[in-house]
Amino acid sequence: MATTQTRYDVISIGERAAEGEDDRVYVRLRAEMDIGAFGASASHQKKAGEPVISEHDEVGPASDGHEELYVVVQGRATFTVDGEEIDAPQGTVVFVRNPAAKRKAVAETDGTIVFAAGGRRGEAYRLTPGASIREFFRLHGDKDYEGAMVVCREGLEAYPGNAFILYNVACMEALVGRGEEALEPLAEALAAWPAYKELATNDDDFAALRDDPRFQALVS
Repeated sequence: MATTQTRYDVISIGERAAEGEDDRVYVRLRAEMDIGAFGASASHQKKAGEPVISEHDEVGPASDGHEELYVVVQGRATFTVDGEEIDAPQGTVVFVRNPAAKRKAVAETDGTIVFAAGGRRGEAYRLTPGASIREFFRLHGDKDYEGAMVVCREGLEAYPGNAFILYNVACMEALVGRGEEALEPLAEALAAWPAYKELATNDDDFAALRDDPRFQALVS
């Protein structure tokens, strides 16, 4: 982790890709280099024909309405923005102004690298809701559900009422056997983002609640 006392930091995307086991290697530049002014990341795809930027938008509850700038640093990619394809050889810059626009990119050559930077127009940078609880995912994977809960509670201080974080609070309450306590944050999350109903219906985190009529009413 970089510090504010360091004058500069250097990361080799190519070296990271060579060390990675997956075809697509995602490098969290903002977190690793302690960038505070804007969001930044890079994605390296080893195989042509495979995604280098996964399809997404910036308006869901895990996002924060960012505009995003993409630069093809190496190789060639085909971007698709709201259904329109863009040929993007090395050196191409694609700016997606509308946070609601669906965007993705597929590598057209082996070893394609795309750099991405983002932030909210006219506002100081802040972590997105998803990034604010990034440690949650490691703790969840380690089955440290109480620790994951603490991370979510801290995230809610910055994003009160956020559906993404509330949904994960409900998951943790259910996993530690507090099904009663899981229902309220789940209800708040589903009211704010109804698309989570389908997710909750099949989410193994809620296995203990699946036969509860109150849970069934929430996801119906």
